[in-house]
Amino acid sequence: MIRFSSIGDIVLTTPVVRALKQQINAEVHFLTKQSFGAVVASNPHIDKVYRIDKKVAEVLPALRAEKYDAIVDLHHNLRSWQVKRALSPAPSYAFDKLNWEKWLMVRFKINRLPKVHIVDRYFDTVASLGVLNDEQGLDYFIAPSDEVNTSDLLAPILAERALPQTAAPVSYVAFVIGAAHATKRLPAEKIAAICRQMAPQLIVLLGGPEDGPTGAEIARMAGPHVIDLCGKLKLNQSASMVQQAAQVITHDTGLMHIAAAFQKEIISVWGNTIPEFGMYPYFPAGAQQHKIVQVEGLSCRPCSKIGFQTCPRGHFNCMQQIDLASFPGKESL
Repeated sequence: MIRFSSIGDIVLTTPVVRALKQQINAEVHFLTKQSFGAVVASNPHIDKVYRIDKKVAEVLPALRAEKYDAIVDLHHNLRSWQVKRALSPAPSYAFDKLNWEKWLMVRFKINRLPKVHIVDRYFDTVASLGVLNDEQGLDYFIAPSDEVNTSDLLAPILAERALPQTAAPVSYVAFVIGAAHATKRLPAEKIAAICRQMAPQLIVLLGGPEDGPTGAEIARMAGPHVIDLCGKLKLNQSASMVQQAAQVITHDTGLMHIAAAFQKEIISVWGNTIPEFGMYPYFPAGAQQHKIVQVEGLSCRPCSKIGFQTCPRGHFNCMQQIDLASFPGKESL
């Protein structure tokens, strides 16, 4: 199976991986980028993980030696085409990225997008192999070495700040403040305002090293009930924090899908991208625990299928106009 990036996209392939293993007893090998290998490294349904740094040529000799019966391409780009060409005549199956439909939506706001989650489109790709969606949702597996003891981590911080301490486990809301593009992220001031209205609920900020300065600023503005762990944990440690959270507030980003894999209660916040692209949190059948927060009716939205580093219109209304009433307050804690 091929999916080079990114965290969320890879997590969304896991139902197909599971179905291939359980339904047709396939030996599943997974090809991804080196930087995302940790996402699938502990998945028991994957027999072998191949990683590339920059070029697929790095692994082609090893892949040719495997003599695959089939290639499932869930990335469908130039690199995956290079892999399929190199491994010919093995049959390949590639999913439809709906680039034309997404372009129409972004450019002209003409909605020709099917009301189908990308997971179901992934399953359409392997339907001819006799694989069906078991509707059991996403998978995410954390190695024991990456599991976080939240009480050991958070209790000293609570004591230092003279905050109330409860019996283990410590109850907290995980707020995922990062995203690959700025137009997917709430402004720091907005996040801080949400955190303030949720006081005294303990809130843990999660994000990568690039989110460190923003996390520190949010924690400073929001108050002592907000603990900033941005850039202080590895990916799977952050996933462990998500797994143990009472609730997850998140942008459209990888940890959102990891939260869905753990069937957490999720509030997802959408800026320039839209759920209609088919990548909203995916739960098992009958287990929806998800609230979408977005600004409805903006003529400029979506402005991209991915995102920008600044709002192309200059106003950033898709995030600036997010209603704080959409988030928990003191009355709902």
